[in-house]
Amino acid sequence: MEELKAILDSGDFQFEYPWIWWLAILPVFVMFLPSRKTKPEALVTPSFKVISELHSSKLSTGVKVAKRHIIAWLLAILVWMCLICAAASPQIVGEPEKQIKTARNFLLNIDLSLSMETKDWVNNQNQKVSRWEAVKEVMEEFISEREGDRMGLILFGSQAYLQTPFTDDLTVVQALLNESEVGMAGAKTAIGNAVGKAVELFERDSIQKKVMVLLTDGEDSGSELKPIQAARLAAVDSITIYTIGIGTKGNNQTYELDDYTLKEMARVANGQYFEASDRAQLEQVYSTLEALEPIEYENNDFIPKKQLFHYPLIFALLITLIYHFLRGGMSFFKNFIAKIQTGGTT
Repeated sequence: MEELKAILDSGDFQFEYPWIWWLAILPVFVMFLPSRKTKPEALVTPSFKVISELHSSKLSTGVKVAKRHIIAWLLAILVWMCLICAAASPQIVGEPEKQIKTARNFLLNIDLSLSMETKDWVNNQNQKVSRWEAVKEVMEEFISEREGDRMGLILFGSQAYLQTPFTDDLTVVQALLNESEVGMAGAKTAIGNAVGKAVELFERDSIQKKVMVLLTDGEDSGSELKPIQAARLAAVDSITIYTIGIGTKGNNQTYELDDYTLKEMARVANGQYFEASDRAQLEQVYSTLEALEPIEYENNDFIPKKQLFHYPLIFALLITLIYHFLRGGMSFFKNFIAKIQTGGTT
């Protein structure tokens, strides 16, 4: 009952075929049909007429009019109403739901070189953390809000590695990102190789809308394919590239940001370059990306429905079984009493 109550509370109750309820009046016409006459079997004996005369009994014609039992009629009508109810298809109709339209592949191409271990960022607890820790912290919210996109993850250092192919299970992408550590892909920053790896991944998929976010804090080193050349190849495959530079320029830093290359990569791949020197700026970058690449939705044409026709069917079946069980039990009991009385008189 609790389950049924929860279902009823989840939306509006209605019948899909309410016109079927007109059939509920059929039992009224059946009631006016003539009673059924039956001729029971009889055993004729030579002395039966003599015994009847001695008892002054009137002989029967052998025809018996079937009586309509009121309880049986009421139960039959109740079962009929249950069947009508089931045929009318009762259901709970919920509120229209907005269906998310999966229309793009969204690839995260993240730098994991040793420079990402530099502790010059502040987290939301005002504690000094590495760039990588800050990136993971901000990116967690960004990934969770990409519902409807299929996301993939490539991590790169000296080489680029596919961490997860495109999937709509964003919790997997987030978990694999959290498990990654600086240096696991090598010490260098092979940006060109990372973009080349991404192009290979996109070529395996048929979805037309392709977006890549490339995040790095250094300049390309050790790539077999130059970054700008790789970006041109991506543009040929209709891949939009957004580049994010989170490093520093000049100031005698060991690792310097090559913002010129990142800007040029974004330009040739129809994207945009963002610079984020701290956590607040990175959050703003992700907000801008949300506006540039918004989630697309379908129309509100999906209405959730929960069918309830099985409940009146089960109720009708239970009534029928209980009635026949009790009727059979009463007949057995009467026959049993009759046999006892017959045995007692003999």
